[in-house]
Amino acid sequence: MSKTITIGVTDLSFHRVTAAIIAHVLSDMGFDVTRRYASHQANFENLKAGDVDMLSSAWLPSSHGIYKADVEELEPLIELGLHYEPYAHWGVPDYVPTEAISQVSDLLKPHVLSRTIKHIQGINPGAGISRFSIEMMEKYHLNEAGYHFHTGSEEDCFGAFERAVANKEWLIVPLWKPQFLHHKFNIREIADPKGLLGTVDRAVLLLRQDQAYKFTSEQRVQLDNLCFSNEIIAELDYKVSREGQDIEVVTREWLMK
Repeated sequence: MSKTITIGVTDLSFHRVTAAIIAHVLSDMGFDVTRRYASHQANFENLKAGDVDMLSSAWLPSSHGIYKADVEELEPLIELGLHYEPYAHWGVPDYVPTEAISQVSDLLKPHVLSRTIKHIQGINPGAGISRFSIEMMEKYHLNEAGYHFHTGSEEDCFGAFERAVANKEWLIVPLWKPQFLHHKFNIREIADPKGLLGTVDRAVLLLRQDQAYKFTSEQRVQLDNLCFSNEIIAELDYKVSREGQDIEVVTREWLMK
């Protein structure tokens, strides 16, 4: 009889891609795998409650460190793998001149204010990039200059970027790597001298310690050796999110290479 395992997955496209790869690996180990999707914070709450056995993927220490610490007040967690090295950034389309916008404070220049879309569209409020962006709006005095940051869905954010690029408009996109837009577009990162966007994180699989008994030492080593890259996840994410390919097929084919 196969063992069962439930993975908590943050319900964003690139997290779904990573979790699909992990699910294939677990299935190959003989597990009956269930994936449970939730928003950032709810995903960690499910891990804390024991409703999921493991979580894919945690970005540590910057983006999800506060959520991990909350879980570990109740249950120790085991980190496995280095799936990729994500980080948050603000970017502009590559046709926006560097001499016009090279850092966040440049958004206050009069000619930049006159050219740039004032609506800065983010994703859900629990995401690290959303928390960081809200602070940036305040600390760089962007609200006072007429910019507005809004949370929303993935498609709200990515669609706003794609529409602006289609019209060669100037806009700011609060983004991160890996993400499928990077596979198609050259998005130039702008500097954040105040360091509000966090550091380069480690994307890892978190396993509740009380569920570690389900794995042999060899299986733990195998999971700990899983290593992808920002570029790999962005490419697979693009195939699924914009080319409409099946996530199970795309991720299985990548594993078989």
